[in-house]
Amino acid sequence: MKYNQNLFFIVFFALSFFLFGWFSHSQYVPVHKIEKRYLTKIKEDKELKVVMLNSPTTYYIGVNGEQGFEYDLLKNYADRLGVALDVTVVNTVAEAIAMAKTSDVHIISASLSKTASQVQEFNFGPSYFEVQQQVICSRKLLQENKFPRDIESLAGLSVRVGEETSYSDTVRALIKDGFDINVTYTTEFATEEILEQVSKNSIDCTIADSNIYALNLRYYPEMEMAFTINEREQLAWILPDGAEHLEADMYAWLNEYTQQGKMAELKDHYYSNVHYFNYYDYKMFYKRIENRLPKYQKYFVHAGEKYEIPWKLLAAIAYQESHWNPNAKSFTGVRGMMMLTNATAKLLGVKNRVDANQSIIGGTRHIKQMIKFVPKEIEGENRLKFALAAYNIGMGHVLDAQKLAKRLGYNQNIWSDLKQVLPLLSKKKYYQTLKYGYARGEEPVKYVESIYDYRDILEKNLDNVE
Repeated sequence: MKYNQNLFFIVFFALSFFLFGWFSHSQYVPVHKIEKRYLTKIKEDKELKVVMLNSPTTYYIGVNGEQGFEYDLLKNYADRLGVALDVTVVNTVAEAIAMAKTSDVHIISASLSKTASQVQEFNFGPSYFEVQQQVICSRKLLQENKFPRDIESLAGLSVRVGEETSYSDTVRALIKDGFDINVTYTTEFATEEILEQVSKNSIDCTIADSNIYALNLRYYPEMEMAFTINEREQLAWILPDGAEHLEADMYAWLNEYTQQGKMAELKDHYYSNVHYFNYYDYKMFYKRIENRLPKYQKYFVHAGEKYEIPWKLLAAIAYQESHWNPNAKSFTGVRGMMMLTNATAKLLGVKNRVDANQSIIGGTRHIKQMIKFVPKEIEGENRLKFALAAYNIGMGHVLDAQKLAKRLGYNQNIWSDLKQVLPLLSKKKYYQTLKYGYARGEEPVKYVESIYDYRDILEKNLDNVE
C-alpha cells in the first residue's frame, strides 16, 4: 500500500513538472524571436514606423518639406538602416503617450523627458538631448521689481503650464511640498503658445524645457529665463518592450553620429541664436550697402529688368537670405546669394549656386514662378508679398492661411489681413484643422516685412540709382 502511495506521488510530481515545463515553454518566446519583430523586421519591411509630435522641436512641414530636430535625427537613422521613415503625426504629448501604449510602432518621438514615473512605465531608448526645466517670466516683472529668482518668489504671480506634461508634474510636486504657486493647467495651448502669452504679458510665468525656450526666444523677446527648477533631464524616445537589439543598434548609431560632429551641427542649426530670418543688424546693413552691394548691383539690375521685378527689392531679398554673401551655406544645404537648394537650382538651370550672377538670376526666376502660383484673386503688391511668404514657408501653408483667414472673417486676398492670420498656424487650435499642419507662421511675416524694410532703406539711400 505504502509502495503504491509513493509510486503515485512520484508519478504525480513527475507529471506536474512535465506539464509545468511544457506550459512554460509554450508561453516563452526566445529574445531573438521577439527582436525579429523589431530591428530585423524593420529591415525586412524596409520601413521604420515612428509617431511624432507636430511641434517646432520635433516635426513640422517647412518650406523644403518635413523637418524638425527629432525628425532629422530619425531620418538619419532610417537612412542608415536603408529603410523609409513612416511618420504618424500627433498634436499632443498625451496622444503620443497613448499610442505608445496601444499602437504597433517602433519609436515614439515627442521631446519626452525620462522622468522617474515614465521610466517605470515605458522602455526608453538612447538619450539624444539634455534639458532643464526653466521658469520663464515676462520682462515686465523686471520693471515692477517682481521678477522671481527662486520658487518662493513665485507666490502671488500667475503661472500657467500644460496639463499632462512634465511641467504639470513638477508644479504639483512643489505644491505638495508646501510651495505657494498660483497655477492654472491647460490642455488648450501648446508650450510655445504659453510662452507667447508670457511675452505678451497675458500671464506672468510658465515652465518650459531649456531647448524650447531657446528656440522661441528669438520670436518672443519680451520673456526671460528666471531660474532653473530641477536637475538636468534627458530627452529620449520610447521603444517597444523586447526591442533590445533595436535599442543597442540605436545607441551605436547615435554614438557614431555624435562623434562625427553631426549632432553639434544639428543643434546649432535648430537652436543657435544666429539665424538669417530673425536678427537684423541694421548698422551692418548700412555698412554692407557700401562695401558689398556695389559688387553685385549690376546683377540685381539685370535680373530685375529681365523678370520685371524692382532690383532694390531683389537686393533686399538677397540680403535677407545671405547678407549678400555668394558663398553662404546653411545646414540644410541651401547655398549662394539667393540660398537655393540643389534641387531647385537644377530646375532653374543654375549650374553653380555660388556664382552670384547665376544665383540671382535663378532666385529671381523662382520668385517669378511663385508669383504665378499665387491665386489669381490676389492683385497688385499683394501678389509679390504672398509669393515671398511662399518662398519662405511654402505655398501649401500660405493656402492654409488663406482658408483660415476666410474662416475667421478676414480678407484672405490681402497681405495686411493674411499677416494677422499666418502666426495662427503655430497654434494647435488651428493647425490641427488644416491640410499642411504646423508651421512657424510668424517667420514669413517677419521675413516679408523685413525685406520691405531693407528695400525702403535701399530706396532712401540709393534714390538716384534706378
